Amino acid sequence: MMNSIDTSIVHITTENGNIFKDLGFAPEEASKLKIKAQLMCQISEWIKEKQLKQVDASNILHVTRPRISDIMRGKSGKFSIDALVDMLERAGKHVTVQVS
Repeated sequence: MMNSIDTSIVHITTENGNIFKDLGFAPEEASKLKIKAQLMCQISEWIKEKQLKQVDASNILHVTRPRISDIMRGKSGKFSIDALVDMLERAGKHVTVQVS
C-alpha cells in the first residue's frame, strides 16, 4: 500500500509578495534575496533568449563559465547585487530601482 502524500496548499505568496519573507527570512535579508532572484532570472532569461552557450555568455558578461552555471542554477549566495547589475549592463540591459 502506498503512503498518501498531503498535497493541500497551506500558503500562497501573492504576486507582489516576497517568498523569502514568507519562508521566514528577516525582512532585510528577504528583500536582498528577492532582488538577487529577480536579477538572476533576468540574466538567465537573456541567456536562453539569445540561445547562448555558457562559455559564450561568460565571455560577453566577463565572468567565468562556472559563474554562468551558478546563475542558471539560482545560486544567489555566490553573487552580490552589484555583480549581477554589472552583468546585466554588459548584456545590454539597464537596471532601474524603484523604492516604495
